[in-house]
Amino acid sequence: MSQERLFRQRHPLLTGFFILGVLLMFFGFGITFFVVSMGRQAGTSHFLVTDNETVGIIQLKGLISDADKILDQLLQFRQLKSVKAVVVRIDSPGGAVGASQEIFSEIARLNKVKPVVASMGSVAASGGYYAALGAGKIVASPGTLTGSMGVIFKFPNLEKIFQKIGYKDEVIKSGELKDIGSPSRPLTAEERALLQDLLDEVHEQFIRDIAQSRNLPAEDVRKVADGRIFSGETAKKLGLIDQLGNFNDAVSLAASLAGMESDTPTLVYPEDDDLSLFKMLAEQNASSLLRGLISRNPILSFE
Repeated sequence: MSQERLFRQRHPLLTGFFILGVLLMFFGFGITFFVVSMGRQAGTSHFLVTDNETVGIIQLKGLISDADKILDQLLQFRQLKSVKAVVVRIDSPGGAVGASQEIFSEIARLNKVKPVVASMGSVAASGGYYAALGAGKIVASPGTLTGSMGVIFKFPNLEKIFQKIGYKDEVIKSGELKDIGSPSRPLTAEERALLQDLLDEVHEQFIRDIAQSRNLPAEDVRKVADGRIFSGETAKKLGLIDQLGNFNDAVSLAASLAGMESDTPTLVYPEDDDLSLFKMLAEQNASSLLRGLISRNPILSFE
């Protein structure tokens, strides 16, 4: 009698649980694939290019790590003549400085060609707010968390932990500041001053773009651009957004700005070249994974 058969006879309960676990795993994958596929199929009609006048919808969600996908979508809608206006739905706490600025610039470029309205979800703060500044109009709910207009650069100092475990970096560098931010030692005064100058410079860029985009005095912006967050209602009072409302209000506003007759126009979404299950599942965890990476690697961020 084989060992496998003998095990099954002696441990029928464990064998049953194992088989049940395998079946549940395959069932779970099957359900996930079915739901995701149905969701994509249900939205497929929105991907079709039509001769009718439409409003394009772009979704900026989660931590902003790179701008490539959003830039491609903005370009796609800029080139589609049937898309008369665009709503950028933002639900993001911010992210990398460069990516946030790229998205801001491209939204502003699109807004010169056709109306763009930024619709803020639960959170559109820091880099998320920066991106919204490129739109001609910004709409937020009264309780939307926005603002957080500041810049941060953080990395761990593991010097004492390394000492306890006997770990030591051997560094060979071409310049005195080449290993700035090394986790194996504290910052020098010169390094701290250099990084502070860098943050101050980028912060001034943020303030400048807010002042220009919102037509506000730079000094007024500087008073509230200290990292604090605002509700959508407070942001409206400060002139940081244009209107209180939800996503549907933003769509109606975009349609009106484009001179469309209907305030409930047909919505179109960008085409997605990769509809693979693994890609869609991976995207769900991208933001949380990126947070872990950012905590380990110094990245200049709007957070």
